Amino acid sequence: MYGKRLGVNVDHAATIRQARGTIYPDPVFVALLAERAGAHQITIHLREDRRHIQDRDLEVMRKVCSTSLNLEMAATDEMVRIAAGIQPDRVTLVPEKREERTTEGGLDVAGDVKRLKSVVRKLHDAGIRVSMFIEAAAAQVEASRKVAADAVELHTGRYCDAKDETQRQVHLEALKKAAKLAAKSGLEVAAGHGLDTRNVGPVAAIDEIVELNIGHSIIARAIVLGIEDAVGEMLDATC
Repeated sequence: MYGKRLGVNVDHAATIRQARGTIYPDPVFVALLAERAGAHQITIHLREDRRHIQDRDLEVMRKVCSTSLNLEMAATDEMVRIAAGIQPDRVTLVPEKREERTTEGGLDVAGDVKRLKSVVRKLHDAGIRVSMFIEAAAAQVEASRKVAADAVELHTGRYCDAKDETQRQVHLEALKKAAKLAAKSGLEVAAGHGLDTRNVGPVAAIDEIVELNIGHSIIARAIVLGIEDAVGEMLDATC
């Protein structure tokens, strides 16, 4: 019995497909295998430039995934329209820059409260729960509460990329404090970005964190082990 929900992000199965413009590997099939292996959620990021996940992938996953579908997206009018039409179980609002290789940090909710409150309202009106992907900072947690988000996902990239153990502990403590504050504020708490089987344990041990969203390391391991074994390995690491 696993204490944390594991959301498996299958974006990078689509990255391999898009690199050659083929129809394989199909991220939908990878998502179904991940569910069969025990994943509690499928997470995908429909980027504005469609660099990996395509609209078709989102549409088919909504029809066939049997767990929970978490759509990461920028807070734009186009993406709100797509989400309202597709009806994922959750939307996670993330920052997005065309030139970045991957999401580089948390969304600045504190600096954009008025607009993001309107975006959250539109998604709620469509019956969709909303999470904010944020840095582990009190101001961002408080702003997420102000915009009426249902949850936050704490960006773990700084923890994962720490150059030494001292810095890693500093970032871990920040995650602990932010998670505690978010939970006290009535927000569900998730975490993700850069996590792998070597570094996930201390994050998974934070009581207030109920969900981990992990993608790149699982897909990378799946190339060697197969997706079902890679998901199982990560589930074991989060115990």
